[in-house]
Amino acid sequence: MLEKKILECDLCVVGGGIAGMCSAIASAREGVKVVLMHERPVLGGNASSEIRMWICGAKGENNRETGILEEIMLENFYRNPTKSWAVWDSILFDFIKREKNITLLLNTTCMDADVTNGEYAYGRNIKINSITGYQMTTQRMIEVRAKFFADCSGDSILAPLTGAQFRIGREAKSEYNEDTVVEKADDMTMGMSCLVYGRETQNEVKFIAPSYATKLTSKDFEHRKPDIHTEAENFWYLELGGNRDSIGDTEELRDELVSLALGTWDYVKNSGDFNDTKNWDLDFLGFLPGKRESRRMVGEYIVTQRDISDGKVFEDEIAFGGWPLDDHFPGGFYHRGVPNTNFSTPAPYSLPYRALYSKNVDNLLFAGRNISMTHMAMSSIRVMATCALLGEAVGKAVSIAVKHSCTPHDVYLSHISSLQNLLLNKDCFLPSMSRKVDNVCQKAVLCGANDVIRNGQDRAHKKYGTTEENSKVVLDKNSSVSYAFDKAKVNSIHIVFDSDLNRNTIPGGVVERTHATRANISLSAPVMHMPTTLCKDFTLTGSLNGKTEEILSITENKKRCYHIPIDKEYDTLTLTLHDSWGDEKIPLISFDFN
Repeated sequence: MLEKKILECDLCVVGGGIAGMCSAIASAREGVKVVLMHERPVLGGNASSEIRMWICGAKGENNRETGILEEIMLENFYRNPTKSWAVWDSILFDFIKREKNITLLLNTTCMDADVTNGEYAYGRNIKINSITGYQMTTQRMIEVRAKFFADCSGDSILAPLTGAQFRIGREAKSEYNEDTVVEKADDMTMGMSCLVYGRETQNEVKFIAPSYATKLTSKDFEHRKPDIHTEAENFWYLELGGNRDSIGDTEELRDELVSLALGTWDYVKNSGDFNDTKNWDLDFLGFLPGKRESRRMVGEYIVTQRDISDGKVFEDEIAFGGWPLDDHFPGGFYHRGVPNTNFSTPAPYSLPYRALYSKNVDNLLFAGRNISMTHMAMSSIRVMATCALLGEAVGKAVSIAVKHSCTPHDVYLSHISSLQNLLLNKDCFLPSMSRKVDNVCQKAVLCGANDVIRNGQDRAHKKYGTTEENSKVVLDKNSSVSYAFDKAKVNSIHIVFDSDLNRNTIPGGVVERTHATRANISLSAPVMHMPTTLCKDFTLTGSLNGKTEEILSITENKKRCYHIPIDKEYDTLTLTLHDSWGDEKIPLISFDFN
């Protein structure tokens, strides 16, 4: 019998993709004891070096997802100017390992759960006591006992293990009055992909395809046009499996996808249909399929395509989306016609907290492409930047549930404002609201800036009616902004710098500027740098009765937002901006206190 190790915590997160990482980090930073169980050797899920999907998110001006994800992206600019996949993996690993409240279990597959059936609050009838994983490297079973569990596994592994309600496949058009061609519900999904990427060299490189590579011709690519010379080519359309079992058939589909990927590279290199490919070498072949869809949990609320398209604003808004309704045909690569439909959404659109916790399991939450939503809604919500926001919301919700010893549904009923404020303070944009700024700050004498820095709006945005010009102040280097007020206890200080959300100061085309990683690598690929608008060095001081002390001094700053707990009396606060990452002047979006 294998050795069993038992761990106890407040929150166990299953799945270390982008959603699971953000969930674990968000909770850990609030003092919650977290175990993060991930079945792979590297973090990131679809964004890891094993799969290499791009982290996509909301379209539109100033709609970039911030919070934890922006922290990761900015550190990637700083540490990874050539977009090395090895460095990217190390950054994700670092973000988890630096959190003292997270116990990380890599190479650990969740395979069992212990539950209790009974009558729980709000009609729930199941409670999870523990889950058990097998750690391949140590040949050890690890049982994790927790108060709360978050399924961020993508495939919703805790659904079959616990009895949590879930859906799979496409809803009929009549069920939610969605804009879909599906008249009768079925179990079809979007497919999965094994990607293939190339690297340009200075010498001719031959490619000899293996015997099992799929033989392809120009007819196979009638509606899919490979072009390794463009930064936008990541071969996403090498997709299969939507008309099969997206979980049970994965191994067989992997074999077919690898053959398809190699056949595609053979076609690009050897068909004679392409110019200037002789110096390109095969740089990456994915053997772990990147999935788009499988099980979706059933929560307190099911988000529909109609909610998205109609721009419904939820009272329990905790995140936003904005990717198009990007539904891929189940036949994937062998669907004769365009590979997907693509309809714009009213970005940013509102997403509710009630879609993030189980309808029948008392202590189960979820984040990622498996939240409570219809297939059509998922075609937009599934992208990883949106999933990161959902993960952060789950993590913060659990911290409130732990603090108040309550259920996830209680957080909705009694603490939703606290959750929203917590997210706003941590630089998560909620389109229907802005941060509340204390009256003491509003009435303080402000020098060196105007009131825009204390309006609680942490970006220029159409939802606020602001533009780049009137949403911030632009300061000279080594200049200061200060507040003077009657002695008062300062609970926290909030600072937001300009990290160039639209990435206009980054080199390359739009794809190169907006993605953390790179697909095909050309010899002319640009070297990245930090957004030049971001403040690089700054000092924050506080004074009381003429005595000044340093609160925070940062050099080589890599963060957009600081929310600093203080709990101390002052009568003056001063922020001095010393230098930027390139611009002659330094924008400041927010500087306020509560």
